[in-house]
Amino acid sequence: MLTAPTAPDARARTYQSLRAAWIPLAALCLAFFVEMVDNTLLSIALPTIGRDLRSGTTALQWVTGAYSLTFGGLLLTAGSAADRLGRRRVLLTGLAAFGAISLCVVVVSTAGQLIVLRAALGVAAAAMAPITNSLVFRLFDDDAMRMRAMTLMIVVGMTGFILGPLLGGTALAHFRWEWLLAVNAPIALLAWIGVRLGVPADRPDDLTGDALDVPGAVLSIATIGLGCWSLTSGVDHGWTSPITLGSIVGAVPALVAFVRHERRSDSPMLDLGLFENGIVRGATLAQVGTSIAMAGVMFGLILHFQYAYGWSPMRAGLANLPLILTMIFGTPVSEHLVERFGHRIACLVGAALLVVGLAGMAWGVEHGYLAIAASMVVLTVGLRTVMTICAVGLVGAVPENRTSIGAALNDTAQEVGTSIGTAVVGTLIAALVTARLPAGTWSDALTASFFHGERIIYAVMAVIVGVLATTGALTLTDSRSTDEHPA
Repeated sequence: MLTAPTAPDARARTYQSLRAAWIPLAALCLAFFVEMVDNTLLSIALPTIGRDLRSGTTALQWVTGAYSLTFGGLLLTAGSAADRLGRRRVLLTGLAAFGAISLCVVVVSTAGQLIVLRAALGVAAAAMAPITNSLVFRLFDDDAMRMRAMTLMIVVGMTGFILGPLLGGTALAHFRWEWLLAVNAPIALLAWIGVRLGVPADRPDDLTGDALDVPGAVLSIATIGLGCWSLTSGVDHGWTSPITLGSIVGAVPALVAFVRHERRSDSPMLDLGLFENGIVRGATLAQVGTSIAMAGVMFGLILHFQYAYGWSPMRAGLANLPLILTMIFGTPVSEHLVERFGHRIACLVGAALLVVGLAGMAWGVEHGYLAIAASMVVLTVGLRTVMTICAVGLVGAVPENRTSIGAALNDTAQEVGTSIGTAVVGTLIAALVTARLPAGTWSDALTASFFHGERIIYAVMAVIVGVLATTGALTLTDSRSTDEHPA
């Protein structure tokens, strides 16, 4: 039986066990779950939304793209603001906004209104994502508890990301699509109450007194937003299209200006000196690799199950169960690797599992679902191991008053990796198979061509992800805890 936690006082502001921290931990996990599931929840409902709002394909792309663009672009800004204004304060504001904006779906009558709503939800979600990870890390002083709490947070978040299409397809069988967004409101309210009751307010000593770096925030939003949009646009419109080239041309000078400004600023939003720490560099790089693997495989399998196999969205969603179950029940494997070998070796093992899993996918696409499912299990164990260790290592390697920007850097790396993974799969399919995948029953020739393209795609991803994850793992220490500061 769970007991209510003892509220931490000014001297003992942390908890001694996961059970004692169940209220704030559940609230933070709930907040992270709802923002992650919202990334993919509407994807299954796009045809229905298109019919109801009489919108075209471009508008529907923006329904999902608007959320990703504002979410990814504002992560660093939100993390920087939280380290200055207070992490709990920013999170509570984000939760309140997320719930209130979600309720506005009841008055949406056009695709344009829905796009604006989704963009606003992305802003609110960006104020939640890095802060939830930062706060869960700070709930505990004990290193083992921090590792377990971060593991739980990542499992919940990734499960939400994977479950999105399945939950959306199930709900659409019984409710209107608007409920997919309206349900966010009561979930956000529960999370708000849990954070308000269980998470102590930040002390001034835990925050940085630097002024907000507004120019740096604007330049970071432009850099990340245009960069991620360039990858998406390259797949959707072609790499030589005016809109893609225009976004690339905008992203490059924005990045240069951001770096120049941050180096000269007395109070930079992102202290580039953090990257002098090899752990910060390596963990960030490895997180990009894990997200390339996750996004690439999920995107590829959606096409594989629904197009090549001709399965329904519901059946295709259920086919992802090996990913979900391994994400949930694979904790003992990751924890044993860390306890037995330490961060560096455990992360190298995880990187090897990523390569084996992707190579297995390349082989399994022509050998039926069981071969694919087995590869999904191996891949997910690798994902969980590398993602957890690198998240803990990255947040632990930044100063105490910069944990939110550390978590934001972790989330931004994953967002960039997600865009790259989707772009790699989309581009290679267009080059190796066909620019437009036809609906309905495929011919044997097209199916064979698609399988051939998948083999090459997963082999290419195995190389890219293996290099990134291995390089990142080599920067870690032999620590068996969350203390990744080199001696």
